[in-house]
Amino acid sequence: MTESPIDGFVAVVPAGGVGSRLWPLSRPERPKFLLDLLGTGTSLLQATLERLAPLTGEVVVVTGAAHANAVLEQCPQLGQADVLAEPSPRDSMAAIALAAAVIEQRMGPRVIGSFAADHVIGDPLAFRAAVRTAVGAAQDGYVVTIGVEPTEPSTAFGYIQVGSEYSEGVERVIAFTEKPDAQTASVMLAGGGYVWNAGMFVVRTDVLLGKLAELQPTLEQGVRRIAAAWDSPQKESVLADVWPTLTRIAIDHAIAEPVAAQGGVAVVQGSFDWRDVGDFASVADILQPDADGVIRVAGSAPVGVVAADGVIAIGVTKALAVVGIEGAVIVETEDAILVTTRASAQLVKDAAKLFQKPGS
Repeated sequence: MTESPIDGFVAVVPAGGVGSRLWPLSRPERPKFLLDLLGTGTSLLQATLERLAPLTGEVVVVTGAAHANAVLEQCPQLGQADVLAEPSPRDSMAAIALAAAVIEQRMGPRVIGSFAADHVIGDPLAFRAAVRTAVGAAQDGYVVTIGVEPTEPSTAFGYIQVGSEYSEGVERVIAFTEKPDAQTASVMLAGGGYVWNAGMFVVRTDVLLGKLAELQPTLEQGVRRIAAAWDSPQKESVLADVWPTLTRIAIDHAIAEPVAAQGGVAVVQGSFDWRDVGDFASVADILQPDADGVIRVAGSAPVGVVAADGVIAIGVTKALAVVGIEGAVIVETEDAILVTTRASAQLVKDAAKLFQKPGS
């Protein structure tokens, strides 16, 4: 099936975060979006751009200044102007608002879609169909999010409460819910009317920046000022002056939640398989085990198990035996070895702190 690009649509890919729950693979100098975590031969960022390519030839990646060159090396289809380098992390609202302001400064108002660089999507066609529906709703002035049909009462994701239909395939968002506990998640799914919040937003730049002017005026004024100087010799001085003053806040709290309360947020439900690659348990959930039940990624050494189901071994270079440890996770890199379990995968970030370099 031939897919045509969407006129006037620009994809924004926030590529930030250290991914400390994926230590020792993910490090500040080589974060998870630059890694081939799934052994597919492409990094998470490369896979994201490939998935978006049929929708648009206009892509802007927002990343940390330390990673801008690595992004350009991995993605030769991008030019220098397509990579916006943040001097420091200011959370998702600043990153997306900066992209919106620079795009509008360069091109005039456009519909943008924000899609994180570290997501894995199993059905790209279904994903792109949802984006096309979302673009139509965004053109009508809504802030649009793409929700994912839940497969289980997960506590790892936020949820979106879905209301009445605005138009075919587009429904009102009643409210956003932060990551719930297991009992709350089960109750929500049993009652119906909820989808997972995948953190994808589609919106016109003028609508986004207009809402930001109402709700976070200092942030809106700041990104407008930076955008006006971005392609000029004053860029570095303005960026150094203004960027540290921008409010550090997520787009969910800055825009999605308050605008939903006003009735201005719509949701398009996606039926595609979606994963946020946040820890080694999520990596294991995506991959298929070998005949012996072991998941192997990028390792050449033999792995044997005794009374140990659900083992994942990444980068192992020496013969490995796992005995009596359910859901064991073993990760080997050139300078480090991690041993944990899927159940404790969220705690890996605490282990990463033990080896953090002073000042990093």
